[in-house]
Amino acid sequence: MASSQNFESVIASDTKSPGSRLNNFATPGVFKGMPIKATFLDEISWDIPHQNWGVREWDNDFKAMAKMGINTVVMIRAGLGRWIVAPFQSLLKQEEVYYPPVDLVEMFLTLSDKYGLNFYFGMYDSGKYWQEGLFQKEIDLNLQLIDEVWAKYGHHKSFKGWYLSQEISRRTKNMSKIYASVGKHAKEISGNLTTMISPYIHGVKTDQVMAGDKPLSVKEHEEEWNEILDNIHGAVDILAFQDGQVDYQELYDYLVVNKKLADRYGMKCWTNIESFDRDMPIRFLPIKWEKLLLKLEAARKAGMENAITFEFSHFMSPNSSYSQAGHLYNRYLEHFNIKRG
Repeated sequence: MASSQNFESVIASDTKSPGSRLNNFATPGVFKGMPIKATFLDEISWDIPHQNWGVREWDNDFKAMAKMGINTVVMIRAGLGRWIVAPFQSLLKQEEVYYPPVDLVEMFLTLSDKYGLNFYFGMYDSGKYWQEGLFQKEIDLNLQLIDEVWAKYGHHKSFKGWYLSQEISRRTKNMSKIYASVGKHAKEISGNLTTMISPYIHGVKTDQVMAGDKPLSVKEHEEEWNEILDNIHGAVDILAFQDGQVDYQELYDYLVVNKKLADRYGMKCWTNIESFDRDMPIRFLPIKWEKLLLKLEAARKAGMENAITFEFSHFMSPNSSYSQAGHLYNRYLEHFNIKRG
């Protein structure tokens, strides 16, 4: 039997050789997983708490992202309802929005330039017009915003794409009008920069289904999204379905369909690896490493081309207000043999 001294020396050697079976007791080769190369930036939050970071904290977090291997950041939205991330004149003149104290777009672009990351700009979500069926109003606001944003920030070398931020599953298929109009305009004004969407699967963990609605089967999911993608063909380059609304054992089947659909319409297929836990009674806490690894492995096997997470700063960062997020970061570095130093 090994002495406690020998056991402690084995544990202590962890910092010298992260990821080895000797030190973390993992069975080698069972789960490979695919690495996460992108993250959302969720500053205008809907259902997660604000961390009240300034430039120094964000600089540290961008450094941690780059260390982990992240090369792309996607600002999830320019605003939601009254809250906006920068003093956009097109919104201040037309909508009842609050004047923001900091230009977060300029901050994020400056940090992206500094750390060599690609930056995608997320659109404005009124929180009302598109949900009330006033799709043209939502479109017009974002077309004007795109013009303003490109004129003001387009000179940054890190500005590489656009994110169409309104999230849908099956219930608002007319949203394809917004995706098509806004996506095409963004591409036209910026010299055909990449556009991306991240819808969700109408699965067992959606709020609607948990309230009594019926989840979509894999076949129904494919049929409905075939129709939607046909309507937005040419306006969207990256399809990145959220992966958290279905059970772990069925995720692979949905991912295979997502890849099939993306290939059919000439889109790149990413997966939005949710790094928060939907299974807990508290919304939302960092996910258990085992669950994240299961999803990373399903994505690898299904042939996903890239993985983006929602989202690093709250749920995976060593700088997060959640201590569990820092531990998740450490487990990730160990698994992919990334030195902590």
